[in-house]
Amino acid sequence: QVQLVESGGGLVQAGGSLRLSCAASGRTFSNYAMGWFRQAPGKEREFVAAISWSAEDTYYVDSVKGRFTISRDNTKNTVYLQMNSLKPEDTAVYYCAASRLSRLWYQGRGYNDWGQGTQVTISS
Repeated sequence: QVQLVESGGGLVQAGGSLRLSCAASGRTFSNYAMGWFRQAPGKEREFVAAISWSAEDTYYVDSVKGRFTISRDNTKNTVYLQMNSLKPEDTAVYYCAASRLSRLWYQGRGYNDWGQGTQVTISS
């Protein structure tokens, strides 16, 4: 069991940048992978990016590749999502999640604990 709290969302114009943070508290495990997901109005939740706590392995969905960067600071139990060159289609509620013992974490599968989400709105 781990509690996840996202922050850093807001409203920015297209082409701008935001940095999301996901702070974990409670019990954590060294084998947790962390991921970012998003859900736009009227759309299904989609997988955005993931990073392993134990290695520098990262994965990005094609639509954000080259624009978003996922990183971590294990001393703070925090995962970040740097979002650059934002587009209106990036507008969504962004969630961070933790995956324990999943062999397919890089495919957005096996995420057990979820944050409450932070709103990201990109205006044109």
